[in-house]
Amino acid sequence: MNSHLKEIFGSVLSTIGTIEAALGSTPQLPINQQLKIDLRLQGNILQATGEALSADGQGTYSLELIGDEVQAVGNSLVITGILFDPNKDLNQRIIIAGNWFQALGSFVALCDEFFDLTPSGRSLNIVGGFLQGIGNSMQAKGGIDALRDKENDTGEEFGFYGSWIQAIGAVLSLIGQIKEELQEIALHLNE
Repeated sequence: MNSHLKEIFGSVLSTIGTIEAALGSTPQLPINQQLKIDLRLQGNILQATGEALSADGQGTYSLELIGDEVQAVGNSLVITGILFDPNKDLNQRIIIAGNWFQALGSFVALCDEFFDLTPSGRSLNIVGGFLQGIGNSMQAKGGIDALRDKENDTGEEFGFYGSWIQAIGAVLSLIGQIKEELQEIALHLNE
């Protein structure tokens, strides 16, 4: 698989995973708690896989590559926290750290977009990356609030909104990534 297709496919997997994890974080869905946990787990697995593929598809060492790798580490931490009982405080802290890593990775990758020589999709990638970073930060903050005050639903609500903001950002970034990669493919074909 060439690098352009790896980046597109990685973005598709990451976006699907982000939406799936957001569904698992939606308290209003009439599904049992185990299915919600499974959706969050599978979603983060898809995100980690997608970010790793996107990183592998980078042609050169860049902030985007570093950001993708940091996000994959963040998703891996969330996966670890979910697998080892997400209701325990230590595992909640691991999930919170994973969300902070994802936010950091989003902002690092976002910085690369300002220097990207491919104009197609750049604005979507910038807005999408920013929303993903904000969404992950909100999820981390929601996790902290939930740890501090187990009686209050504020943390869960913050995490819910953060999950969907991240999902919207992932969709925008996917559209931007497809536009960017298609333009780069066209440029290479014209050379």
